[in-house]
Amino acid sequence: MSDTRWHNRLTLRHFRMLESLERLGLVARVAEALNVSQPAISKQITELEQIVGRPVVTRDRNRLYLTPVGVQLARHARQVLTQIERAALDIDAIAAGISGTVSVGVVGSVAPTLMPQAVVLMGNIAPNVNLSIIEGHFNSMLPLLNDNSIDYLIARAWQPQEYPGIAQRKLYNERLTVAAGPAHPLARSRVLSWTDAMRWPWIFPHERSIARQAIASMLAQHGLAMPEKFISSVSLMLNMELLKKSKSLTLFPESFAQAHAQRGDLVILPVEMGDLLSEVRCYWRTDMQEAKSTVLFLQCLSQSAAQLGD
Repeated sequence: MSDTRWHNRLTLRHFRMLESLERLGLVARVAEALNVSQPAISKQITELEQIVGRPVVTRDRNRLYLTPVGVQLARHARQVLTQIERAALDIDAIAAGISGTVSVGVVGSVAPTLMPQAVVLMGNIAPNVNLSIIEGHFNSMLPLLNDNSIDYLIARAWQPQEYPGIAQRKLYNERLTVAAGPAHPLARSRVLSWTDAMRWPWIFPHERSIARQAIASMLAQHGLAMPEKFISSVSLMLNMELLKKSKSLTLFPESFAQAHAQRGDLVILPVEMGDLLSEVRCYWRTDMQEAKSTVLFLQCLSQSAAQLGD
């Protein structure tokens, strides 16, 4: 990489290939995704390595893995592609003069991480669009989606399934963590089992929510039952205050918990959650009239989700 001008030889074609290669891993899948031949992808890889002057991939049988150089290039490729997509959104929105209203239902464990960036982006590129956002749990908001009261429903998926007349798309993954107040007796624990954690008061999602069902199922796998007494709340800010003023435990999205742990508002306990409820999906009616405003907001959601996935 001694030639500092090598980056001027990279093209959008290289960026798209790198992003697809990191995501898919197989030349055949990359070729299919980009609608080109496998030899063309191999040629692009060779060309890229000649431009950079270092190996970008390593091969193990049929699968390709990015080298440290390739990983860095792929990260920057994602950023470039995101900026290009955002520029396209800006231009399309300005040219179309988009207006209207978009109504969204979102679960509380997703709202503070996904929605702010999506809302700001939508406001910047389509200032004449009104956004209406409500919080709840999936089962309470699904009827609203079915009767056209909301355009989109964003929720964490557990045992993903199909719903009649409903389309869905995965947006991103974000794990849940077990959180406690900074003065909690478990705050300095290095290892904790679910048996240990369930000896304390808990704040859980509402009874009829998918999240509650998922948690009950996970506890059953550990040979544990839901406690007879606990608080039901989906308000993250209320739950935060309850952690400070009590010895309760609760579940928070990882990025939210990490941000508040850095401020000293809470501690993240070393309780293994696995991938429970980590997948965030967007749902909408298959017969929804695709107004420019709703299509644009889904693109804004995807942009926000892509940043969370970085």
